[in-house]
Amino acid sequence: MASLDTPPVVTPTIKWRFPDMHPEGRKYVFISGVLTLIALWWFGWFLAWPFIGLTIWVAAFFRDPVRTTPQGEGLIIAPADGLITMIERVPVPRELAGENGLGDAPLVRVSIFMSVFDVHINRTPIAGTIRQVVYISGKFLNADLDKASEENERQHIVVEGRDGQRVGFTQIAGLVARRILGFVKPGDMVATGQRIGLIRFGSRVDVYLPDDIAPQVALGQRSVAGETVLGRRGLSAATGIAQ
Repeated sequence: MASLDTPPVVTPTIKWRFPDMHPEGRKYVFISGVLTLIALWWFGWFLAWPFIGLTIWVAAFFRDPVRTTPQGEGLIIAPADGLITMIERVPVPRELAGENGLGDAPLVRVSIFMSVFDVHINRTPIAGTIRQVVYISGKFLNADLDKASEENERQHIVVEGRDGQRVGFTQIAGLVARRILGFVKPGDMVATGQRIGLIRFGSRVDVYLPDDIAPQVALGQRSVAGETVLGRRGLSAATGIAQ
């Protein structure tokens, strides 16, 4: 029998709420909201519905939900929400190669395609120091195409962990996307899952896994930025079995 002095057990209540919107989206919501008001004034509710839908979509596009990042040594966390469309060993882009980057040997690349309905806040896959940020202007091909990694507007980032291991990833603009925004610069210290940028509107992120990191995702799987374990150390990147 419980003592009369024992405090009652309080069960925490968790309530769902709409995710916050990133400040970058406020001006676009304002513009679409003004267009909606104009449409309401001139055409009434019937013809204003498309503009109302546009305003809701823009607000949803820039949503910035809270994420809980897994903790542990040797984990590579997904930097983007979206669909895993490619897992293959490829040559490292010249902007990421060399002794100051990821080296010159081919690495396993995991590509994450973000549709216009996905969260577009990108996050760092490991904790450490930003060593490189290289922006390249380019075309706006469909981000789902393999050649988009070489021809589209893109931004390469290299993060060096406390153990000296480096992970590179690339933000790639897509068919609709027209702007890559970065939140970090070389020399910045970042935590795993920290926000490092976003891409407007629909795009792709490529992650280059070190040789001692094996992919922990499959083609067709959906990843969640800052939460999905993309790769894990201690497995063979080629076979995915324990070394």
